[in-house]
Amino acid sequence: MLVIDDSNTIRRSAEIFLKQGGYEVVLAEDGFDALAKVNDLEPNVIFCDILMPRLDGYQTCAIIKRNPRFTKVPVIMLSSKDGVFDKARGRMVGSDDYLTKPFTKDQLLTVVAQFSTRAAA
Repeated sequence: MLVIDDSNTIRRSAEIFLKQGGYEVVLAEDGFDALAKVNDLEPNVIFCDILMPRLDGYQTCAIIKRNPRFTKVPVIMLSSKDGVFDKARGRMVGSDDYLTKPFTKDQLLTVVAQFSTRAAA
C-alpha cells in the first residue's frame, strides 16, 4: 500500500490502520515523492490525497494510471470534501474510489478489502 498525503496526521493514521489490518505501508508526502516510490515499490493499492502542493492528487493519479504497469492498480482519492465534482474529476483521471477524510479504520480496511478481492478474482 502507498499512502500519499501532505498531512502528517492523515499519513500516520492511515499507516496505523493499515498495519493493524496486516498490510505493509509506504508513505509519500506529495505527488513527486509518490512517483519516485511507485516504480520501485509497485504497490497493490494507492491512497492519494487531492489537495497537495506541487503536484495535486488528480495529476498524480493521471500520471500513475498512464503507466501500463500501474493501469490496474486501484487508486483511491482522499479528500476532506465529499463533493460530487471531486468524485467525478477523480474518475476522469482514472481513480477507482473516493474516501472522505477523516476516515475510520473500518472505512479504510473495507475499501482495501474490496480492491484486494477484485485483484485476486
